[in-house]
Amino acid sequence: MVELKTDTSIDEMYAAGQVVGRALTAVREAADVGVSLLELDEVAHQVLRDAGARSPFLGYRPSFAPTPFPAVLCASVNNAIVHGIPNGYRLRDGDLVSMDFGAELGGWVGDSAISFIVGRPRAADVRLIETAERALAAGIEAAVVGNRIGDIAHAIGTVCRAAGYGIPDGFGGHGVGRHMHEDPSVPNEGRPGRGLPLRHGMVLAIEPMLIGGGTNGYHAAPDGWTLRTNDGSRAAHAEHTVAITEAGPRILTAR
Repeated sequence: MVELKTDTSIDEMYAAGQVVGRALTAVREAADVGVSLLELDEVAHQVLRDAGARSPFLGYRPSFAPTPFPAVLCASVNNAIVHGIPNGYRLRDGDLVSMDFGAELGGWVGDSAISFIVGRPRAADVRLIETAERALAAGIEAAVVGNRIGDIAHAIGTVCRAAGYGIPDGFGGHGVGRHMHEDPSVPNEGRPGRGLPLRHGMVLAIEPMLIGGGTNGYHAAPDGWTLRTNDGSRAAHAEHTVAITEAGPRILTAR
């Protein structure tokens, strides 16, 4: 069931989204060669504390997970696509890092992700991240009243495939509201004009995930959470929480 949010609720979700934006900005600024993923998790956790917010990630345990998620930040490095668990790994020159973060404030959730390079960038990684951001922008542009979920999916998939990248099978965006994951599902590839009609008050997490090698396959790491590319190539992830409004898409997690 899809819950339509009131304009007041969307404003409250914007407040939660701004906590997310501040945290991701702080994490990116702190990320440097030699900094550990656990240290970055603490940076994000401190932003939550300062805002009086809580983490929808910490302790989250969906049906596929062997254990509750132990951190407030998903930190995925190089060939990790999503759901990386922060650990003692210290960032190295040239690492491609994807950070996914959520915050709950006043009973509403915001969810967003960024990808960036630590130290000296490789041209292939820059192109991969730029394409993820373009795919996100295309998905958001399609998130208008009168369109359908398939229009968002098609916009994202078109950008990714045209650049020669893979899209992880079965993973995409979702509704957001009182809970981090709500209906509807928002695929990263699909047919235009298909799926649920977009209405004023729908709030979606739109999140393209790209596999640099061009294949779609992935596997779960031994921790049961981290998803890694089957071909060993690098991956990028970009995400915003977006409200569908009569005035156009409103990015609630803008940084």
